[in-house]
Amino acid sequence: MKGNVQIKAISATETIRVRQPILRPGLPVETCVFKGDELKSTIHLGAYYNDQLIGVVTYMKNNTSIFETNYQYQLRGMAVLSNFQKKGIGKLLLEKGEQILKDKNTELIWCNARKVAVPFYEKKGFTITGNLFNIPGVGPHYVMQKTLD
Repeated sequence: MKGNVQIKAISATETIRVRQPILRPGLPVETCVFKGDELKSTIHLGAYYNDQLIGVVTYMKNNTSIFETNYQYQLRGMAVLSNFQKKGIGKLLLEKGEQILKDKNTELIWCNARKVAVPFYEKKGFTITGNLFNIPGVGPHYVMQKTLD
């Protein structure tokens, strides 16, 4: 399947079709719109299989004081439609995002990872920073980070 998947830039609006059913099921569509989605520095990527959008990820230029590096991007809204999960789609979205961010001299990617997604991110080189915390209405998360070489 991975060979038939294309990763390409998409708009913030297009991300909603995958964000909502996976990240905010049963919640209003407005909960899938993130502050910073429309900034020029924000990058939205979509994974397409047979011209169907099946996965999305967003990278926002957003420094947090947790990390001392100057050039940070926050990974947000990583989602893959249920019947396409565990097929390497998330890995492809991460790899493409890292390639783009390295070209922008980004030093670090960080995210608020759902507790259930921690093993996925760990396999991709991310490490946990800090303690488990809860995002109301969404659930338990860890801050995770990956330094780009």
